[in-house]
Amino acid sequence: MPRFERYSDDFSGEYDERLRELLDPGEDDSARLRRVLLKVINNELTTRQKEIVMLYYFKGLSTVEIGKRMGITQQAASAVLVRARLRLFRILRYYI
Repeated sequence: MPRFERYSDDFSGEYDERLRELLDPGEDDSARLRRVLLKVINNELTTRQKEIVMLYYFKGLSTVEIGKRMGITQQAASAVLVRARLRLFRILRYYI
């Protein structure tokens, strides 16, 4: 697979679904997990990872839009998001 085709704007799968469930404001457990998630985002991610995660999950921007806003390519935004999600789930697996 060519290098430029590895990253996509379409994030799906078990980790993405579980993260979106954590962000659902409709449940009591969700509020607690949301606080934990925000604490982990603020304390454990790099500045760039934090910004991209916030734009993608909390503002609903695509990686294309994030790339344009931050002056980076869509592929770079996707790569940072992938690394940030992996880091989040390594930490959050103890809470989920």
